[in-house]
Amino acid sequence: MKSILFLHWAPRVLCIVAILFVSVFSLDAFQPGVPLTDETLAWLMHMIPSFVLIIILAIAWKWENIGGIIFLSLGLAFTPFIFWGNYTNNHSIWISLVVVLTITIPFILVGALFMMSYYTKRKAAEVLGMLEKKEKS
Repeated sequence: MKSILFLHWAPRVLCIVAILFVSVFSLDAFQPGVPLTDETLAWLMHMIPSFVLIIILAIAWKWENIGGIIFLSLGLAFTPFIFWGNYTNNHSIWISLVVVLTITIPFILVGALFMMSYYTKRKAAEVLGMLEKKEKS
């Protein structure tokens, strides 16, 4: 029972923390000497990835298997782009790998945990259903 509870909450909490981490990067939109309206617009543009991730989290909260597939796919699909984008800027494989590990790996892990949660709950429901059938017999 504790493992089901852990698998239920772990991907949700990890995803919220990862979205907050990604959202911190949007704060570079605020610069001294720039009008507040321009800063706000720039901040909203920087927050688009976070808003998309929040929408995916809402989907995963309701349908764990679909959300898990989306998070896994998203993390795996963006890994080479994030790696290559960082590598072209800093020409360091190690720095680029660290960036990939801090940005995409949490979402791959979230996707895997959502899928594990879905299949664990499904298996538990099947076992409970079989036990109820035996009790009725």
